[in-house]
Amino acid sequence: MIDRIEDSPLYRIANPRSIAIFGASNKSTAMGTGILSSIKQMGYNGAIYPVHPREETVQGHKAYSSVLDLPETPDLAIIVLPTPVVPEVMDACGQKGIGHAIVVSGGFREVGPEGAALEKQLNEAAARHNMRFLGPNCIGAVNTHFKFNATFLPCDHSPGFIGMASQSGSFITQMFDYLGRYSLGFSTGFSVGNEASVDIVDCLEYLAKCPDTRVIALYIESIRRGREFIDAARKIVPHKPVVAYYVGGTEAGGRAGLSHTGALAGADRVYDGVFRQSGVIRAHSIEEMFDICWCLGTTALPRGNRVVIQTHSGGPGAVAADACARNGLELPSIEDQTREKLAEYIPSTGSMNNPVDLTFTKRNLDYFVDIPNVLIADNNVDALMVYMMMPRRMVLMVAETMGVSMEEAKTVAAQFISDQSRQLADAMRNAGKPWIGYSYYSAESDFIRKLYEAGAPVLPGPNRAARALGAMHEYVQLCEKISK
Repeated sequence: MIDRIEDSPLYRIANPRSIAIFGASNKSTAMGTGILSSIKQMGYNGAIYPVHPREETVQGHKAYSSVLDLPETPDLAIIVLPTPVVPEVMDACGQKGIGHAIVVSGGFREVGPEGAALEKQLNEAAARHNMRFLGPNCIGAVNTHFKFNATFLPCDHSPGFIGMASQSGSFITQMFDYLGRYSLGFSTGFSVGNEASVDIVDCLEYLAKCPDTRVIALYIESIRRGREFIDAARKIVPHKPVVAYYVGGTEAGGRAGLSHTGALAGADRVYDGVFRQSGVIRAHSIEEMFDICWCLGTTALPRGNRVVIQTHSGGPGAVAADACARNGLELPSIEDQTREKLAEYIPSTGSMNNPVDLTFTKRNLDYFVDIPNVLIADNNVDALMVYMMMPRRMVLMVAETMGVSMEEAKTVAAQFISDQSRQLADAMRNAGKPWIGYSYYSAESDFIRKLYEAGAPVLPGPNRAARALGAMHEYVQLCEKISK
C-alpha cells in the first residue's frame, strides 16, 4: 500500500499540471479531438500541448511537430494514434522526460498475437524511461474535482464522491449521464483497458487515499494480481467501502472479457471467495453497484439488520417488506413507547405494525419529518425505509385553496416542494441511522428531483432500496470479520 496519494503512479495521470496530446486535430470526428474537447469543456486549467506532424494550431492551441520540441516537460501524455506507431511515440515521450501516459489506442493484446507483440514493445519503451501508463485500449480518466476529463464524452455532472476503476471504458463515460440523473457523480474514474502498466490494484490504492472519494466502485472482468488485490482491499475496506461488479464468471462473460481486454476470467465461485476474503461487497448489476455506493456514501451505517418501513399505502409497504426479507433484513415490532408517540400522528385508518401504513396525515411535515424521527429513535430499529411521493398537482390543489391565482399557486407550490425536500434531506443525513427513501416516481417529479439535488438517497423502488440496505449490513459484517 502507498503511504501518500502522491506516491501512486496514478497521481499525475489524474492530476496533471500540463499535458501533451497526440491524435487531436482540427478534424472534429477524430477521437483525439473529442478528448481534447472534453478536457477544455470541463475547464482544465493546465497547459495543453497538441503534437501533430502537419497542423500549426489544433483547436486553438499551438501545435508542435514533435514532443521533443515542447517548451516544457508535461506531466502527462495522452496518446490516441494508430497502434503501430504508439511504442515509438511512447519512447519519444520518455526521452522528453514525461513520466506518465494514457494510451487510448486499441489493437494490442486483445486482438491476438500480433497485437500482443506490439504491447510488449510498448511496455519495453515505457520501462526504458521508468514511465507508468493507463491502458492501452482504454477510454481515459476523469477527475471531477480537478476539472480534468480525458475521455471522449463530456462530463456534465457535478463533482461526486464515487471513485471508480473499470475494465470497460463505457462504464466510466456512459455513467456520466446515468449518475447525473440522481445528482450523483464520480470523484475520480479510471478506465484501465489492458492494464499493461497500471492495473485495478493500483487504482484501489489511489482511490483509498483520494480525499474526495467516499466509496470505491469496481467493474471487473479479471484480477491478475489476486493476492495483492486481497491484501490491498483488506486494508482499505475498514475505512472505505469497496463495491465490485464481476462479469467473467459465466462462459459467455469470460469470452466477452477475452475479446474486450484480452483478460482471462475465473470461475464465479472463485471470485465470490475473493470478494468475501477481501471484504468487498459484490453487486450483480451496474445499477445495483451504484445503488449500494449511493447509500454507503450518503447515510450512516446500520448497527444491525432490523428495518422499519413507513408508507402511505399498503402495496408499496408489502413489496418493501418482501424485498427486505429476501435481502436478509428483519422487520421488528416497534416499541410501546414509540406507538404512544405515533398515536397523535396516525389516523384510526392507519396501522402501527411494521410496515407502518399511515394512509394519510394531517400535515405533510408529519409524514416526512416528525413520524420518521419517531420511528428511527426506536431501540428495535437499525434502519428506516420511507416511501416518497409528493405529486405537484396535490401541492397545487392545497395552494389554490389559499385563494391565490394559478400563477401564484405555482410559485407557492414550487417553494413548498423545495423547502420540504431540503428539510427532509437534512433530517435523513443527520438521523444517525440509515434512512433510505424509495419511490416509483422518477426525477420528472419535482419533489424527487429536489431530493436528489439535496443529496438524499431515494432509490427507484423498494427492491433496490432493500438490496442496498442489505449490502450495507453485509459491509458492517465484513468489516467485523476482517478486524478479528
